[in-house]
Amino acid sequence: MPVKGSPPSVRPAGSGRTDAATTERRGRRGNARTPTRGALAERLAPYVLVAPAVLIIVVLRLWPLVLGVNFSFTGDGELNGTPVGLGNYLELADDPLFRTALGNVGLLVLLLPVAVAIPGLLATFIYLRVPGNRVYRSVYFFPAVLSPVIVGAIFNLMLGYDGPVNAALGAIGLGPVDWLGDPDIAMFTVVGVHIWATFGMSLVVFLAGFSTLDASLLDAARVDGASLGRVIWHVIIPSLTRTIQFVFVTTMIGMLTSMFGLLFVMTSGGPEGSTYLPEYYIWHEQGQMNRPALASAASTVLFVVMLVVGLLQISLLRRAGRQD
Repeated sequence: MPVKGSPPSVRPAGSGRTDAATTERRGRRGNARTPTRGALAERLAPYVLVAPAVLIIVVLRLWPLVLGVNFSFTGDGELNGTPVGLGNYLELADDPLFRTALGNVGLLVLLLPVAVAIPGLLATFIYLRVPGNRVYRSVYFFPAVLSPVIVGAIFNLMLGYDGPVNAALGAIGLGPVDWLGDPDIAMFTVVGVHIWATFGMSLVVFLAGFSTLDASLLDAARVDGASLGRVIWHVIIPSLTRTIQFVFVTTMIGMLTSMFGLLFVMTSGGPEGSTYLPEYYIWHEQGQMNRPALASAASTVLFVVMLVVGLLQISLLRRAGRQD
């Protein structure tokens, strides 16, 4: 009850709204801190999640690579640990076996289109639903699950001089072929076996690429009466450019790093060193000749080759992205 004679308490007009607005602003300031912390955590989350993988790569891949490159500039035997500069690399340049191995890398590059075209064509036939396409899908992939040692042992029996392949050639009036003993054809034979054993993975990649193909383009080509060859050349290949580029690069990497098992079982680098590849040369120098520093130099050269292939892959994918 107001005291008599005292002036009445007067509240300014709109003070209630002012107090409410002030409270709202304070609440917004208080709540603004929470989204900021959340946004920071959201930005850091990818780095935290990737950190273990990066650490594993650095410890188990990059650091040993640096040690190997450093070791390649040291000597072997009595000069073990002694810096020799470019001595190991100069020795590699003068070694006919290593030059043969690099020459075989060039052969792999020439045969690469064949290694890519085979799974590409087979995937095309499966996508076009030739009779028995489901059976072919599993049959084509089956060799990919076999060990290279098993594959090499099987083809050693089949391609032997008295093996069933030469027996079949004799039945049609052709003379026997020394598939693994002739220096001029042994490398082609091993590469052919490798393609047979590994094209199943490329087939799966091509089938995944076909899942992105616009079926209406094929329908339009059929309506126009285009032949199978024109459909492949003008519709399928342009639509699967990225997939083809990816298969080219991964197939080349596989040829450079995954043929040791076949070479060891089928030819042991022979005849006359004609089937040497850099990875087999590295094993031979490290394990058989006890030349770890020279093997490290060869590994460094192989790494440079692989780096060039990787950069080529990035360049091709970027170019394909710009075209899209």
